[in-house]
Amino acid sequence: MQPPPLSITNGGGRAVPLLVAALPWLVILALLIWAPHAMAHGVSEEDRSFIEDAQGVHVIPYIYLGAKHMVTGYDHLLFLVGVIFFLYRLRDVAAYVTLFAVGHSTTLLLGVLADIRADAYIIDAIIGLSVVYKAPDNLGAFKTWFGYQPNTKAAVLIFGFFHGFGLATKLQELSLSPDGLLANLVSFNVGVEIGQFMALCLILIAMNAWRTTRSFNRSVLLANGALMAAGLTLVGYQLAGYATQSA
Repeated sequence: MQPPPLSITNGGGRAVPLLVAALPWLVILALLIWAPHAMAHGVSEEDRSFIEDAQGVHVIPYIYLGAKHMVTGYDHLLFLVGVIFFLYRLRDVAAYVTLFAVGHSTTLLLGVLADIRADAYIIDAIIGLSVVYKAPDNLGAFKTWFGYQPNTKAAVLIFGFFHGFGLATKLQELSLSPDGLLANLVSFNVGVEIGQFMALCLILIAMNAWRTTRSFNRSVLLANGALMAAGLTLVGYQLAGYATQSA
């Protein structure tokens, strides 16, 4: 799907409360402020203790942990904001989110079950780059810069693989019991999808409210600039962590 032009119908320019118009900006700002305190949004000590002590199948707790990880995953949420920024039809939203889900579900399960390992900081830096990528992609900048528009759906799927691998690296840091591992991983993945759906609903509500304001057309460039800045911030923190780790 080709990115739409910057002149987008704003639903008639109806006036809405200032807080509604500012909500997407507040979300991005909050994520930027939060990022330094959650440089590699891992697993809390309480959750770590449960996972490492658990034996056998624990469907509901792992669903909860998966959902919790997704809704507190600022990098995943920023990427979703970028993905749906110019998607107006629910079938388009469903198509792109499904591709993302297929991507991260595949590498989450494969990474843990096949014990495929990579440095968590590098994977998270690539995830940050996925956020950076969405800003020029949304603005059609690749066509202007290089005369070529990458396949947006393929990019979402590929970055989905990295997002899932990022989740896998978090679980690989723990001592997972082989007893019930597959069922627990599937449950965790189901929880991730539930968390993604919950977060997506809130993002869509905020985005749709913002699109009805007069400020939307004027703020498209700045909003995607903020998205790129957020992604670069994530990349910087992850590379700093990698450098510190390697020192």
